[in-house]
Amino acid sequence: MSSQGLEVIDHTVQLTHEWINELCERLDWTSHRDALRLLRVTLRQIRDHLGHEEVAQFSAQMPLLVRGMFFEGWTPAHTPIHDRNADHFVAAISAQVGDVPGWRGIDDIVAVFQTLNARISRGEIADIKAGLPMPIRQLWPS
Repeated sequence: MSSQGLEVIDHTVQLTHEWINELCERLDWTSHRDALRLLRVTLRQIRDHLGHEEVAQFSAQMPLLVRGMFFEGWTPAHTPIHDRNADHFVAAISAQVGDVPGWRGIDDIVAVFQTLNARISRGEIADIKAGLPMPIRQLWPS
């Protein structure tokens, strides 16, 4: 039982920490703040390349806190973007997290994809990948 009687909040905080901890392990980073920033930025880049229905289905499997970060600042009228270039996808993420000590670019983005593979159902991952442009999809491990 939650000390405040708000089990849903306690649960989403716990799940969010699990996601961040898993990502930190995959990255071999000590900063949970930096791992959260990378997760948030990468999720938003994925979001902006997906159709609206897929965005909704994807978000349904996220902890509430992660889902809130995923949707923060989203302008549905401007998505999906049609830039198919994987280098632009990576550059957009690098522009926001490239100052992190130990940043390895694509390798760290792949760590986010691996975390999503472990946390989101296989069917949904397949749908997400199918909704991404092929050059970006090819970055995502099986």
